[in-house]
Amino acid sequence: MDAVTLRADIHQQIEQLGHADIVVGIPSFNSAHTIAHVVRAVQAGLAKYFPDQKAVIVNSDGGSGDGTMAVVQDTSIADFDTILLHHRIEPVFKMAFPYTGIPGKGSAFRAVFEVARALDAKACVVVDSDLRSITPEWIELLVKPVLAGGFDYVAPLYHRHKFDGTITNSIVYPLTRALYGKRVRQPIGGDFGFSGKLAQFYLTKDVWETDVARFGIDIWMTTTAIANGFKVAQSFLGAKIHDAKDPGADLSNMLYQVVSATFRLMEDYAEVWKPVRDSEPVPTFGFEYSVGLEHVNVNTERMLRLFREGVLNLHDIWIGILGAGDLKEVEQLATQDDAAFHFPPGLWSRIVYDYALAYHRKLLPAEHLLKSLLPLYIGKTASFVLQAGPMTAHEAEAEIEKLCLEFESGKEYLLTRWK
Repeated sequence: MDAVTLRADIHQQIEQLGHADIVVGIPSFNSAHTIAHVVRAVQAGLAKYFPDQKAVIVNSDGGSGDGTMAVVQDTSIADFDTILLHHRIEPVFKMAFPYTGIPGKGSAFRAVFEVARALDAKACVVVDSDLRSITPEWIELLVKPVLAGGFDYVAPLYHRHKFDGTITNSIVYPLTRALYGKRVRQPIGGDFGFSGKLAQFYLTKDVWETDVARFGIDIWMTTTAIANGFKVAQSFLGAKIHDAKDPGADLSNMLYQVVSATFRLMEDYAEVWKPVRDSEPVPTFGFEYSVGLEHVNVNTERMLRLFREGVLNLHDIWIGILGAGDLKEVEQLATQDDAAFHFPPGLWSRIVYDYALAYHRKLLPAEHLLKSLLPLYIGKTASFVLQAGPMTAHEAEAEIEKLCLEFESGKEYLLTRWK
């Protein structure tokens, strides 16, 4: 595939540079108020940990109207002494340009992959443009396993508030772990390191006119790396502090986007995941430490109301997806008092597998199908919030581990029904 999505002036810059060892991509859209901090942290990380490597920062922008690209070009570290650094051998180059293609993060990443391929980069990183917690060390932790360890893909490992990232914790992590057998804790984290070889492999995939170009890119990158036998690791980055979302707020679009991408990948890689049993840890880099986290407020009363409304209104749809036995169990949950509400993990894993099977059989249009999952997911999340409220972060993580083991032991249920 030719680098058709890069403009002529970018090709000129690439020709002038010739090659780069490291490419750091920052996708953006109207990120002028946050991106300067990210660019400075990246520059400091490159200067501090990779002073003799030729590095390029690529801002792949979605047509911002707030001057994001100008902020990137104007941002620099005026005084390297402030980060205890007295020399920087190779200057860091910067490119900022609007990407072409379907609007979305995937199209932004595609442009980064194309720059990396054109410059024959050895290692690449992509980081979100709204990160408030990024430090120069993130660059070392995402690049070094690739350059020094021979890894092709480095997923992020963060401490997050126990009520943050609930789609990851209750669906994406347990499901991808049970399917592909690798314990990548943040498969949709947003900040990744990867080899130039893997960037080139991503470009061979014909997905850039699909939802992957819009919103499914994170889970697609992780799953594609694992399913194609690339060497995968994760690095502990501390806290992820960005614009967090209340898990009780309207998450229907995000749930649809993430889960439909995950289910679609199940179709593509069925022959890879079917023989996998159990899971194994992946190598983890970085010094793990405790971090103070921003509290996430959750309105469980509202969530349980939405769950019970779903039980009242979706009976006819759910019976076709879940079957009579599990639907009866769900309906019994709706009669529990709020304080005693508990969604059994075994029931939840079967529900997720039933939805994967319904998607596989095209029982309903994908969006229609996955919107009907929302009240069940909200009920499961409310149950976790009520249970984990008094728990430490470590105890809450142990509950997520139990859920993952339910998905692994229940995989036979999926396999016997997958035709």
